[in-house]
Amino acid sequence: MAYSLQPKKMLALNLLELLRKYSDENHRLSQQELLRLLESEYGMTADRKSVRRNLLELQSSGYPVCCDERPRAGADGEDGTFCTGWYIEHEFTDAELRLLIDSLISSRSLPQSQCAGLVRKIEELGSVHFRSRLGHVRALPGALPRSDQFFYTVELLDEAITAKKQVSFAYCEYGVDKKPHPRLDSSGNVRRYVVNPYQMVVANGRYYLICNYDKYDTLANYRIDRISDIALLDSPAKDKALVRGLEKGLDLPRHMAEHVYMFAGESAAVEFRAKRSIIGDIIDWFGLDAVFTDITDDALTVRVRVNRAAMLCWALQYGKYVRVLHPSDLVDELAAVTAETAKQYSTR
Repeated sequence: MAYSLQPKKMLALNLLELLRKYSDENHRLSQQELLRLLESEYGMTADRKSVRRNLLELQSSGYPVCCDERPRAGADGEDGTFCTGWYIEHEFTDAELRLLIDSLISSRSLPQSQCAGLVRKIEELGSVHFRSRLGHVRALPGALPRSDQFFYTVELLDEAITAKKQVSFAYCEYGVDKKPHPRLDSSGNVRRYVVNPYQMVVANGRYYLICNYDKYDTLANYRIDRISDIALLDSPAKDKALVRGLEKGLDLPRHMAEHVYMFAGESAAVEFRAKRSIIGDIIDWFGLDAVFTDITDDALTVRVRVNRAAMLCWALQYGKYVRVLHPSDLVDELAAVTAETAKQYSTR
């Protein structure tokens, strides 16, 4: 496609776009190849000297245009340099772009159509050689339907957290029709939650809002993809110092370690005996603050501070490798759940 502007004015911009599209450190272009691309992509003709001059001007202007410089003897016998193998240093490496794309695809909150749009935008940050290797990338099948309001919700929450304002919203849960429905109050009307938002986090592939439900003084966690009809309120958010656990601010690593499944509620000091073979899993879930004692060749005792409901689920998940020792009421609750589960299976 030819441009209406004079070729001389467009040459540098076209060369920059060609380098962004077709080159990287492993795929370099000669001046002859750039001339051919100028002709095929833009219907533009130029000479080698003009191409070289514009490329050097882009370099001197601070663009990440690179080349191989090789020594060459001039016709007058003086030494000079010969530039070849032109390419652009992309802002992201292929590995970094792939990591971003994999993170999007594995997200369990982003709507699929918006996820695909973001992937396409990230692909454009790389060369055609990067995009040619993405044909095998696919989202996992059987994903749950995702809220089309997700990005709007995130943007409004970000605004509320920055401005220290309250928000209100409806909160959805799935019915037997496999569709999300807002929770209702005792009168059968949609229940509106008024909360003080403090932080958004990602856990287990899902986005959560860490906040305080205005009626109480404890922290709560809400799935952002289940928030609907959100509204920014004029009322100021509650001071963190008035919320239990936030008197000295939000210790995010500690909060995430204590709420491994992002359940709300109180945390407790828990002690359990575990097989040494799952040390990696213990660190993955509870972080480096987990305390190891009574270490033998096969097992060790672990002390953590964790949300009680989350610990119950975690212990059931790792029941083959873990035995909870303390607190006693959690031990009893775990035994009761295990017995009830075994009873249900035995009666089938």
